Amino acid sequence: MLDWKNRAASSPDGTDKTAKLGRERSSSSLIGRALGGLLGVYLLVTLVVGWYWSQEPGAFQVQQHAQAAAQQAQRQMVTGYTTVETLKQVASTLLDKPGGYLSNDLAPPGLWLDNMPNWEYGALVQVRDFARALRKDFSRSQSQSTEDPDLAKAEPRFHFDHKSWALPASESEYREGIKSLDRYLARLADPGQKNAQFYARADNLNNWLGDAGTRLGSLSQRLSASVGQVRLSDNQQVGNDAAESGLVGEGGVYETPWLQIDNVFYEARGQAWALAHLLRAVEVDFADVLAKKNATVSVRQIIRELEAAQATLWSPMILNGSGYGILANHSLVMANYISRANAGIIDLRQLLSQG
Repeated sequence: MLDWKNRAASSPDGTDKTAKLGRERSSSSLIGRALGGLLGVYLLVTLVVGWYWSQEPGAFQVQQHAQAAAQQAQRQMVTGYTTVETLKQVASTLLDKPGGYLSNDLAPPGLWLDNMPNWEYGALVQVRDFARALRKDFSRSQSQSTEDPDLAKAEPRFHFDHKSWALPASESEYREGIKSLDRYLARLADPGQKNAQFYARADNLNNWLGDAGTRLGSLSQRLSASVGQVRLSDNQQVGNDAAESGLVGEGGVYETPWLQIDNVFYEARGQAWALAHLLRAVEVDFADVLAKKNATVSVRQIIRELEAAQATLWSPMILNGSGYGILANHSLVMANYISRANAGIIDLRQLLSQG
C-alpha cells in the first residue's frame, strides 16, 4: 500500500502538475517585478523631468533682444519697438520654455506640478495688462481715436482661459495673440505705414503704471496673509470723533490656506519677472519722458526691487514660519520686495503727473 502511494506521487502526471504550477508562479512573479520596475523607472523619469520643467526662465537682455529681432526681420528700430518686442518675448517664453506651457496639462509630470503653472499665471497677468494698455492708451493719440485692428485682436487672445486644454487650447490662442502683436510691430516699423502709432507720453505710461501698482498691492496683501491678518472692515459708518464712534469697523482674520501659500508665492515671482522686463523696455522707449520728469532713477529702483524678488530660492519648499519665529517666512520676504516696488510705482506716478 505504501509503495503504491509513493509510485502515485512520483508519477509523470503529478510531476507535470507541480512543475507547471511552479512555472506559473515564477512567471507571475517575474511579470510583477517587471511591471514594478517599469513603474519605478517611470516615476523616477517623471520626477527628474518635473524638476527640470519647474526651473524658472532666466532674464533676457531687453534692448539687445529687440535690436537682434529687428535686424533679423529687417525692420527699423522706432519708438515703441523695444516695448512691443519685449511683450512678445515675455508671452513667447510662457509657451517655449522647457516643458512648454504647463497650466493646462492633463498628463504627468505637468499634471503634478503647481509651482510653474502659478508662475505662468503671474506672468500672464502682466501680459494681459500690458496688451490692454497697448490697445487702450499707447497706440491711440486721444480717447476718440480709432483703436489699432491688430491690437484689438491681440488683447482678447491673451485673456483666453489659461487652463483650456482643447477646442481651442490656450497655447494656440496665445500664439495668435503674439502673431497679432508682430503684425502691429511690422506696421509700426514700416515708414510707409501711417496707421500704426506708438505714443510714448507720460499720461499713457501713468495709466499702465496704475494697473501695475494695483496688481502689486493685491499681491502684497495676499503674501502677507500667510501668517494671518486682522483687517478692519469699512462697512460701518464712522463719525468724526473716533472716541464717540467706537471701533472703526468689524475686523476679521484673513489667512492664506496652507496649501495655497506656495501658489501665491510663485504667482508673485511670475509677475515680478514679467514686470521687470516690461519696465526695462519702458526705460528705453520712454527715455525722454523719464529724463524730463527726473524719473529714470525711480524706474531703475523699481526694477531692482522686482529682480531681488526673483533671487534663487535655496529651500526645497516654501517655508511659512511666523514673522519673528525660528523658521523663515518666504512669503513675508517676497511681500517686502513687492511692497517696495509698489511704493516706487506710486512715487513714479507722482513724478509723471507733475508738469
